[in-house]
Parts: sequence; C-alpha cells; structure tokens
Amino acid sequence: MIAGLTGGIATGKSTVARLFQELGAHVIDFDVLAHEVTRPGLKAWEEIVRFFGVEVLNPDQTINRKKLGRLVFDDPEKLARLNRIVHPAVFEEDQKITAEILAGDPRAVIIKEIPLLIETGTGHLVDKIIVVYASPEVQLQRLLARGLDRDEALKRINAQAPLGEKMKWADFVIYNDGDLEETRRQVAEVYRQLVQAGTI
Repeated sequence: MIAGLTGGIATGKSTVARLFQELGAHVIDFDVLAHEVTRPGLKAWEEIVRFFGVEVLNPDQTINRKKLGRLVFDDPEKLARLNRIVHPAVFEEDQKITAEILAGDPRAVIIKEIPLLIETGTGHLVDKIIVVYASPEVQLQRLLARGLDRDEALKRINAQAPLGEKMKWADFVIYNDGDLEETRRQVAEVYRQLVQAGTI
C-alpha cells in the first residue's frame, strides 16, 4: 500500500509523516530526496549551477535554497525549469528506495511525502492520496514563525495549488489546525484503513 502525503506549505505534512512512521509506516520524504540529488558534483547540481549561476551556491558549494527559492518563486518559467532538472532525479531515487522497502516487506505501508503531488500530476505513483489541511491563517502564522516576512510567506502560499483543489483529489483529509493529539487520532485512523486496504 503506497500513499501520497501532500498539502500546502506549513500545513504540517512533516509532523503527520512522523506520526505515520511511529505507527510503523515507511516514509519517503521527497524534499529530503531533492536535497540528496542536488549535492555538489551530481548531475542535477551541475544543471542548476549552469542555469542559475554560481550565485546560488554557499561557500561550501552546496545550493543556497533561500537564494534559489527567491529566484524561482517570482518566476514561473524558472520554477518550471528547476522542476525539470530536479524531479526526474528524485523519482529515480524514489523508485530505488520503494523497491528496497518492498523487497524486505511486500506488505509494507509506504507514505511518500510529496509536497507537489497534485501540481506535478504524479498521483498515479500512489494507491491513495492523503491531504493535510490547515487554514490559511494557520499557514501564515507558521511561516512567520519560521522567519519569513509576510509578503514572502503569502507569495509561497499562493505559489501552490489551493488546498481546496488538492482536497478534491484526496482519499483522506487530515485536518491539522488543532492540537497534536487530535492530529494523532486522525493519523491512526487513516493508518488503520491503509493497512486494511493493503491486506485485501
């Protein structure tokens, strides 16, 4: 049973993923994979430097994600180009990891945390879609708490597909405006259903 976990920025996807992991699910975080495949010297890193220039690098040659983020969030064409560089490498890595997990446990529940699952049309890679929802007010508060200014925070929220659109694709919605225990209860129920569906 492979489920895609998605939602808007600052809706709490990572918290939800951790709760699934605590219950026994295998989690593949596509943001982590994106970091892995863009390490210095790798093909995606070289393409990013070639296209965006050395000014997006830190002194240690790693990519400065804040600088790169500012460049692409203002420019849909640049964002599309970045995605064309990074996504194929991420999906290749994901397939390898998925195959390894299933070789060890054919009945594994795998949660793929894919922030842009809907936007990139990759829903066919998963059996079920889980959307983590938080209200725009809560998203904004969380981004401000991460140190973004209000304009930057709103820009990032608006750069993604509206949560209402994502929810149309969802098999499950986890509402994450409340406290952790309420979120934990919802995750446990979804996990129970995923395990059940995987044994049919």
